[in-house]
Amino acid sequence: MIWVAMPAGLGAQPHPAPAPAPAPPDEVGPEEALTQKIAVWRIDALGLSPDLVARLESLFRMELDRLATRALPTRREIDKAIAGERELTGCGGEDRCLAAIGKKLGVDVMITGSVAALGDSYILNIKAIDVGRATQIRRIATDPLRGSPDELIDSIRVAAYRLLAPDQLHGSIHILSDSVGSQVSIDGKVVGKTPLPGPITRLSLGEHQLRVDMTGYYPFEEQVVVRFQKSTRVVVRLAPRAEIIDTGPAKPVRRESRPWYTSRWAYAGAGVTALIIGVTVGRALATPTEVRCDEVPCN
Repeated sequence: MIWVAMPAGLGAQPHPAPAPAPAPPDEVGPEEALTQKIAVWRIDALGLSPDLVARLESLFRMELDRLATRALPTRREIDKAIAGERELTGCGGEDRCLAAIGKKLGVDVMITGSVAALGDSYILNIKAIDVGRATQIRRIATDPLRGSPDELIDSIRVAAYRLLAPDQLHGSIHILSDSVGSQVSIDGKVVGKTPLPGPITRLSLGEHQLRVDMTGYYPFEEQVVVRFQKSTRVVVRLAPRAEIIDTGPAKPVRRESRPWYTSRWAYAGAGVTALIIGVTVGRALATPTEVRCDEVPCN
């Protein structure tokens, strides 16, 4: 479980912050750094190896360092500030003792919590405390996390922003296309035409429906996953539709009616009939005629 304490409305004047580590490719940093001074009390292990939890806590601190304008106090600095005060060194995450530790450190927000095992996954439970008011600002529990600590970097980063800067939880899509004038839509909403001036920003995390249309081409459609503070690149190549040959306007065909006996079939039928008659007559002429002289005069 992780608990975080953050004062509402506190905004001490920031001092120059150390240069943040360069962001990985396609990754953007915080849109707006937090001006509150933040400290992490500790992340307790519930059913997990302390070494594993220590690595997760280290990643969580690194992300908070990127998000805040001031560097977080180290564990040594925290121990030194509360040395000799048994009530504070034995703080179990209660709002009152966390606020007292925060005052010793001179910070505005205290964060603490725990990591618990859930099968082969982990659950982070975190809260933020307003040091000045000794009250809870926000508390969250992450979705089950899987994998090694290094594989959980994105999930831990999302947890840090959900806790302290939920309005910055979004990503972007960068369209790469060789077409000019194609219409680009995200989730049914037209966002512009190619080439776009830059990535499509401030998209909520998760899947979005991308569609690119252009006259004479088949539309491009794809489900694109938007990740936290990442610019997802999508290469769009439109396939041309089959070419249609234009033969001009259709012309009417005029047909003239003629008597049936002038048709080709009438001529063919007449020819067959004449042939049959000719064969019959020929056979009749070729057959000898018998004459009986005792019945008729032969002279």
